[in-house]
Amino acid sequence: MNKINSHLDFYGQALRLRSRRNEVLASNIANAATPNFKARDLDFDTEIRRQIKHGPLRTTDEQHFPTNVHPGPEKMMFRDPINPSLDGNTVEMGVEQMEFSENVMRYQTTLEFLNGRIKGLMSAIRGE
Repeated sequence: MNKINSHLDFYGQALRLRSRRNEVLASNIANAATPNFKARDLDFDTEIRRQIKHGPLRTTDEQHFPTNVHPGPEKMMFRDPINPSLDGNTVEMGVEQMEFSENVMRYQTTLEFLNGRIKGLMSAIRGE
């Protein structure tokens, strides 16, 4: 069972990061009219590499409870605006909407890859 979990763990990590990025981008869009709001984002490639390298926290004693919490929160970056606004807000709706829709497509693609992996494992289990 542990091999199956490790086989699918990458996709779970990727989905969690994509979901978190969607939340951040949606927050940017929601605050497009808020004075002095600074648009944020996270670098998916950097974060997925960090999570693969460090992985979830490990238990050091058999009495400890296992957890899937990753060390430290994602590192948020601030987006540099192409056309800064007079009120100090750095949200640019076109950029945010494009980033959001691209991230949603990548989330859906990851789900499709995960579904394919699960179907493959199910076929192997059934002996097909």
